Amino acid sequence: MKVAYLVLLIIEVLLALGVIGLVLLHPPKGDGMGAIGSAATVFSGGKRGAEAGLDKVTWAFVGLFMLVCVILGFGFVTP
Repeated sequence: MKVAYLVLLIIEVLLALGVIGLVLLHPPKGDGMGAIGSAATVFSGGKRGAEAGLDKVTWAFVGLFMLVCVILGFGFVTP
């Protein structure tokens, strides 16, 4: 197995675990059935600083995970 392939595989696993952890860190929305009529958005404000930062980090991890998946999936680096 080539070293580059092995390194990308390890990075993919670490990114996957990071995405799982970051998603679990997000606060629950708690909208319930009120989300259907969008009544919950009337009383809740925008995202706070910490939650917005957590969203950005989560999307960065997801983007990197998808990039590594494409690299490995299309065979740019062969085993």
